[in-house]
Amino acid sequence: MADSCQFATRVVAAGTIVVLSPLLLLAAIAIRLTSREPVLFHQERIGLYGRPFRIHKFRTMRSSEDGPAITVGGDSRVTGLGAFLRRFKFDELPQLFNVLNGEMNFVGPRPEVARYVALYPAAQRDIVLSVRPGLTDLASLAFINESELLATASDPERYYLEFLMPAKLRLAEGYVRDRSAWLDFRILAATATGILGWRWIPSPYETAPS
Repeated sequence: MADSCQFATRVVAAGTIVVLSPLLLLAAIAIRLTSREPVLFHQERIGLYGRPFRIHKFRTMRSSEDGPAITVGGDSRVTGLGAFLRRFKFDELPQLFNVLNGEMNFVGPRPEVARYVALYPAAQRDIVLSVRPGLTDLASLAFINESELLATASDPERYYLEFLMPAKLRLAEGYVRDRSAWLDFRILAATATGILGWRWIPSPYETAPS
């Protein structure tokens, strides 16, 4: 059953890539025309059962060895085109190839970098990493304004580690325990409408910053 579901997911991913190929090509050309850096950004993330994989994104930032692992609102590394791509989540579209490769699903806990995963409480880590990471999840909806929240913190990374990451883990844990096709559909629908500015978080996992 799991194999057939994964096969169906890959077929849908392939079809989505074909349908969106003009948009993918247009974004790639725009990045190439406005930057001398590679069109794609690759980063190692932690996936199913703790296995590392390379996530793909359209490049939206200037390369920097000194920048933090998280992106804060108003980050000077983000290009003008990059800000537009981020606003409409176009930068995430290359992750459809991660779905096609079986490394990700359309819905699932967003994958983190290894040094943050190492800080997960052991029990939560086992639960969250028991499913494939996704293009979107409940935390993506609850913290759709994450970069703006981080911009208000005096120490963005500390705020992320002490508040945002634990909140995301609670949402991811709830999702894994109660996951279903219906919940996945609601999250996908909420993501699509959220990109357009119509914010909606599927209950019962709504959370907000205090």
